[in-house]
Amino acid sequence: MKNWVMALALLSVAGTAFAAGKPCEELKSEIAAKLDAKGVSGYSLEIVDKGSATDGKVVGTCEGGTKEIVYKRG
Repeated sequence: MKNWVMALALLSVAGTAFAAGKPCEELKSEIAAKLDAKGVSGYSLEIVDKGSATDGKVVGTCEGGTKEIVYKRG
């Protein structure tokens, strides 16, 4: 019984942390590192409020889904 209670407590804490999402700057850095590793150049990544991206491609969401990271080429 104690094991079940402990497991549920750990899962609820982990679920809360996951739902909060990553900080935008951290996620932006990770995406930039992946693009650089693939040899991509001449791009920009911009953090915007969710739904306000008019041009570019949304490549990530952060801060609990309230913001988006937008990739623009050139």
